[in-house]
Amino acid sequence: KRSREKAEVTRLDIKKKLTGTMDVSNRVEKFIPCNSKDPDIREVYIVEGDSAATSCKLGRNADFQAIMPVRGKTLNCMKSDYKQIFASEIIVDLLRVIGCGVELDSKAKKHSDMSEFDLSALRWSKIIICTDADEDGFQIRTLLLTLFYRLLPTLLKETRVFIAESPLFEITTKDNTYFAYNEFEKADILRQLEGQKYTLQRSKGLGENEPEMMWQTTMNPATRRLISVSPAD
Repeated sequence: KRSREKAEVTRLDIKKKLTGTMDVSNRVEKFIPCNSKDPDIREVYIVEGDSAATSCKLGRNADFQAIMPVRGKTLNCMKSDYKQIFASEIIVDLLRVIGCGVELDSKAKKHSDMSEFDLSALRWSKIIICTDADEDGFQIRTLLLTLFYRLLPTLLKETRVFIAESPLFEITTKDNTYFAYNEFEKADILRQLEGQKYTLQRSKGLGENEPEMMWQTTMNPATRRLISVSPAD
């Protein structure tokens, strides 16, 4: 009896956490909303840490691009049970921002009707994972993709989840700055610059990037590179 009552309280708590009509910017700490209310054009960037959030905030188009920073590494949702997952503040905040509930497996559904998944309630046209191009960044990206795979697989099927590629190298000449996203591109740019003076540096973490560079390389729909993620990936 006690177990049943406790499960019921947990279910109602989570349902209350993940739904509600209050504006999302009032409910999630550090979430940076955008101006548009149109879910067909709005995008949310999930970034690692406050410094990356600041760079993205300064470099974004505030009309349609929102920023959601996550602190450190999220829980591994494939190895955790629902109780652990919904006890994680980072995950619950992220689910609130996304806004379309969660998808539970049939076994969990027997005991719960918590926050049914509703694709029409999704607040974003694109959910973009944007982490540093280093081992920590790749691990955070993988853990976030695991969260979508376990809790929101339909968003992967509907091609709503993307990875923002960030450049690895910055090559500066007297007149121009070039960005290379891999070793092949770097070699290609250096071939084109043969005979010219240039400086080559490994790109810093997102938190150290200038706003103009963030806009050009990672946030401007005309020049950024997004990798679409499918369930098979």
